[in-house]
Amino acid sequence: MTILQDSSILVTGGTGSFGKAFIRYALDNLGPRRIVIYSRDELKQYEARQMFADDPRLRWFIGDIRDQDRLRRAMHEVDYVVHAAALKQVDTAEYNPFEYVKTNIVGSQNVVEASIDAGVKKVVALSTDKASSPLNLYGATKLAADKLFQSANHYAASYVTRFSVVRYGNVMGSRGSVVPFFRKLAAEGKPLPITDSRMTRFWITLPQAVEFVVDSFDQMQGGELYVPRIPSMKITDLVEAIAPGAETYEIGIRPGEKLHEEMISLDDARRTLRLGDRFVVLPTIANWGFNPPQGEDLPDGFAYQSDSNDLWLDAQGIREILETLD
Repeated sequence: MTILQDSSILVTGGTGSFGKAFIRYALDNLGPRRIVIYSRDELKQYEARQMFADDPRLRWFIGDIRDQDRLRRAMHEVDYVVHAAALKQVDTAEYNPFEYVKTNIVGSQNVVEASIDAGVKKVVALSTDKASSPLNLYGATKLAADKLFQSANHYAASYVTRFSVVRYGNVMGSRGSVVPFFRKLAAEGKPLPITDSRMTRFWITLPQAVEFVVDSFDQMQGGELYVPRIPSMKITDLVEAIAPGAETYEIGIRPGEKLHEEMISLDDARRTLRLGDRFVVLPTIANWGFNPPQGEDLPDGFAYQSDSNDLWLDAQGIREILETLD
């Protein structure tokens, strides 16, 4: 039993890959009274409505998280919010930095303030591995958003609303994933471009990401940053899983891209606990009645990075997961 059972839930960015997967899971497993899908693209909302056959529990709001008044209207009588809306393309962010600041930072502040004003009980914001020790502007805006949501609990201390963050790595098979791109090239008999043969990444499936978020709602007090313990993979193994024996060529690391990803930095690890299937990065300052959970301290010098992870997927493991997603 989860606190989301028989509740009213709003999902910002609800027509993205995560949003649609979350809605499907919630309709099938959580018995929600109402789900509000909040997004700015009318075409994506039209396409999503076809997926869910106009389920009467769904409400469709056209709106941008940059518009705080619209958010307040959408959050009327909402119990819980999943904040998934963001601009996410690394290279596009380098060319359009102001737009990323407006959506990922100012938009996140709007979600915080609208949630408090509407009396929402709990908010979980989705982050990214690129927010840890950010190298690119996208990661920097997401780190700022993470800090906003953790610190929002100070503003909400005398209110009912609490905020936490979930940070995970690349989502296997999601919109924008390299998997369909590699498959298309392989089907055409073309060589596959890889940035660097040494590259490693964290990988999680959409169902895993959705369930991790649902579980986080149940565990959170407010102020936590949750990171799942998920496997790493080598880019060369991904190629072998998709197109065994395919020819590849290196194109070099793109601007703002890392060779290896990180989800918990060396400094953040000093205030991080391990709790079963997850790590919990504790807030730096917590004066809203936060009680740290009972967990295992991490060893000195620990940083959660994709190249030094203790969990790995080889080519066969990747192939088996991809088959379950087809």
